Amino acid sequence: MKILVSADMEGATGVTWPADVLPGTPQWERCRALFTSDVNAAALGFYDGGADEVLVNEAHWSMRNLLLERLDERVQMLTGKHKSLSMVEGIQHGDVDGVAFVGYHTGAGTEGVLAHTYLANSVTGVWLNGVRASEGLLNAHVAAEYGVPVILITGDDLTCEDAAGYAPQAHTVAVKDHVSRYAAVCRTPARTAADIRAAAAGATPLAVRHTPVTSGSYTVELEFDAEHLAGAATVVPGVAPSGERRVAYTSGTMYEGIRTFKAVTTIVSAAVEEQYG
Repeated sequence: MKILVSADMEGATGVTWPADVLPGTPQWERCRALFTSDVNAAALGFYDGGADEVLVNEAHWSMRNLLLERLDERVQMLTGKHKSLSMVEGIQHGDVDGVAFVGYHTGAGTEGVLAHTYLANSVTGVWLNGVRASEGLLNAHVAAEYGVPVILITGDDLTCEDAAGYAPQAHTVAVKDHVSRYAAVCRTPARTAADIRAAAAGATPLAVRHTPVTSGSYTVELEFDAEHLAGAATVVPGVAPSGERRVAYTSGTMYEGIRTFKAVTTIVSAAVEEQYG
């Protein structure tokens, strides 16, 4: 049995502030250890539950945040950028039985600690086939296309509520309770490590591959905080204006859909001016 852990940082233990997740800051250095503790606890729980392999895919910012030397010796870690499926890279090879979203957060335009979708700002909303989409929902649809169930989600309490909409069978662990975008009531790392490890062990039996799910059509719509960003997004083939500060595109598979999403957000990010957005 092989488990893929998609590891993001905004939903990690103790993280509440931009500097906590921005590479190079003193706070990021401190929070890397907390992030690594969450991920390692999940891995240990999966091994407790009977998993043979755990592959951790770094999914935050530079994708070079976790402390490899603090992970269990059985874990393998995929680190670095420019991966075909970004946050869920590794799921496409046919050998993953379950995926965990560790350190996840809510989506752009919603309440939640450090809520966003791919870009920290600029994107004010994302919808998949008319449903408001977090990174978790988008990645869950990619996983479903490869027949891989989402079995564990960790993050703040609102992230766990969001997960009920796209992975109702999955185990969830709230490591903090949302107060505002930049504040939360946090559990200690000793407490969250124990909770995550227990939840991962309990979730391991859910790691059973199923028939790949495809809808045949995935329409993604994005809303931005400035009109020129919507214009920049239309450089990507197939992406067209869909309303004020909005663009949309339709893909035949979520593989194509998530790759187009990454292309759009990369181009939009490059079009953001430092002062005026």
